[in-house]
Amino acid sequence: MADLFSVGLSGLRSSQTNLSVTGHNISNVNTPGYSRQGTVQTTNPAGFTGAGFIGKGASIVDIQRISNQFLTNQLWSSTNRSSEIETFQSQIEELNNLLAGDATGIAPGMQKVFDALQTAVEDPANLPARQLLLSEADGLASRFNTVQQSLTTQNNFIGKQLGTITDQVNRLASAVADYNDSIAKAVANGGQPNDLLDSRDEAIRKLNELVGVTVVPQDDNTLNLFVGTGQPLVVGINASSMRVVPGGSDPSRVDVQLVSGNAAQDVTGLIGGGELGGLIRYRSEVLDTALNSVGRLAISVADQINSQLAQGLDLNGNVGAPMFADINSEGNVQLRSRALPGNLDDTAQLNVLIEDSSELTTSDYELTFSSATDFTVRRVSDGTVSGPFVLDPLNPPVIDGFSVDLDSGTLADGDRFLLTPTRYASGGIEVQMQRPEELAFAAPAKMDASLDNRGTGEVSQPDVTGIPPGSDVGDIEALLAGGVNLVFNGGNLTLEDDAGNPVALSSVTPAAVTPGQRQTLEIEVNGFTFEAQINGSPLDGDSFALQFNEGVADNRNALKISALQTEAVLGQGNGDRGFSLLDGYGDLVQRVGTVTSQARTDAESTGAILKQATNNRDSVSAVNLDEEATNLIKFEQYYNASAQVIQIARSVFDTLISSIR
Repeated sequence: MADLFSVGLSGLRSSQTNLSVTGHNISNVNTPGYSRQGTVQTTNPAGFTGAGFIGKGASIVDIQRISNQFLTNQLWSSTNRSSEIETFQSQIEELNNLLAGDATGIAPGMQKVFDALQTAVEDPANLPARQLLLSEADGLASRFNTVQQSLTTQNNFIGKQLGTITDQVNRLASAVADYNDSIAKAVANGGQPNDLLDSRDEAIRKLNELVGVTVVPQDDNTLNLFVGTGQPLVVGINASSMRVVPGGSDPSRVDVQLVSGNAAQDVTGLIGGGELGGLIRYRSEVLDTALNSVGRLAISVADQINSQLAQGLDLNGNVGAPMFADINSEGNVQLRSRALPGNLDDTAQLNVLIEDSSELTTSDYELTFSSATDFTVRRVSDGTVSGPFVLDPLNPPVIDGFSVDLDSGTLADGDRFLLTPTRYASGGIEVQMQRPEELAFAAPAKMDASLDNRGTGEVSQPDVTGIPPGSDVGDIEALLAGGVNLVFNGGNLTLEDDAGNPVALSSVTPAAVTPGQRQTLEIEVNGFTFEAQINGSPLDGDSFALQFNEGVADNRNALKISALQTEAVLGQGNGDRGFSLLDGYGDLVQRVGTVTSQARTDAESTGAILKQATNNRDSVSAVNLDEEATNLIKFEQYYNASAQVIQIARSVFDTLISSIR
């Protein structure tokens, strides 16, 4: 009877354990990362009798965690990649909408300016048309300012997000280290802590949402975690931490450091995957270029229009005033350089002046001094090093369209500066011209043929192509006051004043003219250079008077401003042909749009891969309520049958006792 009772009791215990495990599975059906569990049941050793071996029931020897490490690893890696792409996409979608939007984009604003300019060209003395141009220019400046503000806000948001994410990474890394400790102790005592293993795996999955980690199993059942190119985040029961600090190469940004003990390592450029990787990748690959591209465009718009206005005369006959604020104003210059940590004199400042906007790039620069006066410049975008250069206040060295000179402070060997010639420019552009009469639409010089000319020769209206240092187009009036006449005699052109005397310090190139052919003339008068076209067949004695222009209806300078819409005024460094203002912005919008489209495609594909990896893992490890319900019925029957065995053993025992009485 005792054997039968023991057999029934073993079945009762086994079925009870199975029911408990099944109930545990059902209770955790919605627990993230939970892996269903199952029992391992074996037969108890049989006992030998004269009739042979008689079984002694069954027992539960283990409760297993149903999981597949390969599928778990796939889930981690796909989570890492999908999170990075999703974060990158969300940021670049915002940028794409900003740059390409009709209400916020730069291109519609530039087009409105040139449309208003075309209207003014048709009637250059019309004040309402001139006022419309100023209004549209102010609207364009506002668009530039809005883009700068939006991109700066996005950059600041990324910095705050990096700080928030690193805090989350630290909490999860500490949790994994604690799980490692508990799991190692449990395994050492002969147990298999299934729920702790699930919790650790889920913590690692969440970590991969934040930053890409490499998992390395150890013999004691702990897991070591590494980020970047092998930097340890968790080793055994010890966890390192991440923190954000002001950037070593750009104090206006934050860098990510990995801190282990008293040692800190910059891992900003090493991190990949997860939200951290997505934000850092977006900032370095897209945001920086966008800021610099829009800034370069703002500088070029202001510089090119202001420069051309300075070549003309306004409605009052005055030299053209600038429409936009000076690109080299004190406020703009102060934003173009920043001393990096570790300089001998942290108050030292550099002057970075825009010398030629057509040669500017979209890169930042790192300047390093090898002495108090000698330095080299590294272009951050491609690593190109220029120099060495020497500080010279009288002749500052020019690199990629900007010059560098000392503003204040003391410099020493090893001092470094970050140069950002274009990054903040779109926030500083503004229209300063208030009166439409000040728009210099008229050219400063004109060419009039003498009424006594007998030939068919014609000379086009001149362009001013050279102005001596320290002068402006206003000096042309005094220059031409005594008369400068282009006189044809014997196939040659000479310059004579109104009295018929040769004009001092003057020349015409070419002096010899072939009648009937169109030729370009270069006329130089006391350092000023004019260019005109001669055509037809002049006769001896024919003359053409080069005069100061007083005509308010003249629109030749306005036409030159209008031509900036299609002229190559950007990207002319290193001998490149360059491109126009609209093409420059269009290229930026196109590149951002292309990357955005690729990010959408990548997000779809990585999302599908993550979904498949999740399904694969769940097909093995997730709780199936239908299956567990079936197990409940099965183990309930098992329990009832085992109880019946015990009941029968008891009944037989009672019968035996009764017969003895």
